Amino acid sequence: MPSPTVDLAVVPVAGRGTRLLPLTKSQPKEMLPVGRKPVVQYVVEELVRCGIKRFLFITGPGKTAIENHFDLNPELIQMLRESGKEELLKELSFERAEVDYFYTRQRRQLGLGHAVLCSATMVKDQPFVVALGDSIIGLQAQSDVVRRMITLFEAESADAVIAFETVPREDVVHYGIAQPVGNDLNNGKEYFRLAGIIEKPTPQDAPSCLAVAARYVFRPAIFDHLRRTPPGKGEEIQLTDAIQRMIESGGNVLGIRLPPHERRFDIGNFDSYFRAFLEFALADEECGPGLRDFLKRVLETQERIGAGQGRE
Repeated sequence: MPSPTVDLAVVPVAGRGTRLLPLTKSQPKEMLPVGRKPVVQYVVEELVRCGIKRFLFITGPGKTAIENHFDLNPELIQMLRESGKEELLKELSFERAEVDYFYTRQRRQLGLGHAVLCSATMVKDQPFVVALGDSIIGLQAQSDVVRRMITLFEAESADAVIAFETVPREDVVHYGIAQPVGNDLNNGKEYFRLAGIIEKPTPQDAPSCLAVAARYVFRPAIFDHLRRTPPGKGEEIQLTDAIQRMIESGGNVLGIRLPPHERRFDIGNFDSYFRAFLEFALADEECGPGLRDFLKRVLETQERIGAGQGRE
């Protein structure tokens, strides 16, 4: 029986963002600016281009700014028109996208798996996308990986399709890592089959350097596996553990690799946030060239100061 069209995305945004304090003390990390837009707007625009029409945000305390951002704001529109700033209305075009937004709370911080499970009542028997709200795929979110994942999901009657990116071996301790079937990575296809997925292995134990890249497509069977997955460290339910259970039960779980031009920007700590902001700003059509010249001057000045200090 063919799958129904996948047009629903679950977007977990309930995390506290403690690695980005104090920035995240009073605002969601998903609302931090990267270039001209907040992180979560890039995520939504990426998914809309891939055919997603319905969004279910899994929120938590202090996340109302996300709801406000995607609401229509007629007062702001009227003010811009009356003050002769109609050219700025194009910056609010995302408000007019033909999509529906829904919100529900993750009432307790029990991990990503639990956050996804919070969507079960609405998702019911529909296939759906999961897209982490703090991760942008591709520079300026110009990625269609989710569209390719949905096409693969439907063509192969998969139970799940997961996006992966190649990371340095020393970094595998931070991610869920793919264990491909046999020589499936060299099958000449865009995708590979998964024999397993391991949460944060040591570099010595990692079966590959392919890390989960914040985008998934699931059949609702994942909910049954999540319900049976025991909590781990910190009483959190890990989504990767539930995926492993799906694989062990005979599920058809496939992986797809991000190409180099669609790499993941993870806004999870200051190092990755600073790098993402800088790269997006440098790519800005209007401000990028001037910023690039400014950055060169700053670096040259710092080098001269450093050289002068070295001679003292």
